[in-house]
Amino acid sequence: MTAVRRVATLLLAALFLCAAAGQAQAVGYRYWSFWEREGSRWTYATEGPSTARPADGDVQGFRFAVSEDSSDATRPRDAADFGTICAGTPAAKGHKRVALVIDFGTAADAPSGETPPARRTACARVSPDATTAEALAAVAKPLRYDTNALLCAISGYPHKGCGEQVSTEKKKPTAAAGKPKDADHGPSVGLLAGAGAVVVLGAAALWQARRRRDA
Repeated sequence: MTAVRRVATLLLAALFLCAAAGQAQAVGYRYWSFWEREGSRWTYATEGPSTARPADGDVQGFRFAVSEDSSDATRPRDAADFGTICAGTPAAKGHKRVALVIDFGTAADAPSGETPPARRTACARVSPDATTAEALAAVAKPLRYDTNALLCAISGYPHKGCGEQVSTEKKKPTAAAGKPKDADHGPSVGLLAGAGAVVVLGAAALWQARRRRDA
């Protein structure tokens, strides 16, 4: 293989790797995430709603959004506490009360053709051994699950789909103040700079190879 062909092959391989890296950063999933309130902050639940058994007085939340993983998941936006949410639901003997925050997300995260309902809170009064899923079913039917027991819809939203893979570019439709637009849309500045550097180095190598050949 000539020097020119070797350089061209390396150049193409580098560009493919840059493109693949850009695509890998754009993968996310549209789903309902499950949260637990600890004091004044939300923490991502360590188990699913079908197995979690909240105690009387607990606050739990659900948020529909596009996220790459649990560390990237978007928290519920409501900060109401148990006393506020369950103020109109008196305690009853033989039951527990669980405060639920249900955040249907934003239009940017909604499936095509669907509009998210307004976020709301609810107080579920259920049996002492009830799971979070049972508490949710008591106040936010209809629920929809897939064959793997993944929660797909709350109060019928969304009408279809369940944890489908989507582009995370939809998650941030506008750039934050003072933040470059290309930080949220398309290839990153670093990726473009890297690709540009590969092209410059490749061109220089080709020029050197031709110079040696003509000498």
